[in-house]
Amino acid sequence: MNKYLKHLPITLSFYVALSFYGCTSYGDNKTTGSFFNSRGMKMYYEVYGSGQPLLLIHGNGGSISTFKNLIPFYALKYKVIVADGRSQGRSSDIHDSLSFEMMADDYDALLDHLQIDSADVIGWSDGGIVALLMAMRHPRKTKKIVASGPNLWPDSTAVRPDEWLAEVKEFDSLKNTPKTTDQEKEKWKLLLLDLRQPDISPGSLKNIKCPAMIIGGDHDLIRTRHLELISKNIPLANLWIVPHCGHATLFEHKYKFLYNTDKFLTGNFRKDRVF
Repeated sequence: MNKYLKHLPITLSFYVALSFYGCTSYGDNKTTGSFFNSRGMKMYYEVYGSGQPLLLIHGNGGSISTFKNLIPFYALKYKVIVADGRSQGRSSDIHDSLSFEMMADDYDALLDHLQIDSADVIGWSDGGIVALLMAMRHPRKTKKIVASGPNLWPDSTAVRPDEWLAEVKEFDSLKNTPKTTDQEKEKWKLLLLDLRQPDISPGSLKNIKCPAMIIGGDHDLIRTRHLELISKNIPLANLWIVPHCGHATLFEHKYKFLYNTDKFLTGNFRKDRVF
């Protein structure tokens, strides 16, 4: 960690950021929080800082608060946009269907609502999948993308077998249980989302024209060879496999994550870059 702290604007900047934003209630900020209507649901979002727009997308079952330890730093130099994804956090959704494509379109609509022409995008876990789809479905809106722990399809060739079997077991235990409350219905939709989706072919990744940074831990629940496959099929992609790390790259190695994502977003793309 000392290597990264030595070079960081993060060294001083992170503590400066904490003085500005450290006491903020991320995900429940009455000053900056707001809702907008996105295709049949109300999406909750918050905006911090100024500069180049940076959209942060959380993982399955998460919320804005996922990024509470990263927003203070990013907000010093970016206009940070964070939202609760469809059927998660405060963005409740009464509809039965849910897909990663719907989520990508929601975030595209959010940028339109905020009158933002294009943004850098950082997505973690399921948010990484959404980041990939944003670059494919809305290329004019995405300048650069960072996708940590995404997968292209849902089976044990992409996801570590023990993790995949745990999801199947959870499905089997809940499939015959009535889902009566909104919370139960949304939990079920999110479980089905990861069991049945995404469905992205490696070849379709060639449609991603913006620079991309693919991240995973060397002990990630997404298999390293799957992350390598994703990176190899994106024309302008860097791959960073984080040593001594699981799926939660942004938590387990926060300073490295901040340093390297900022370096990628602010620098010129090089295919041979090593993180």
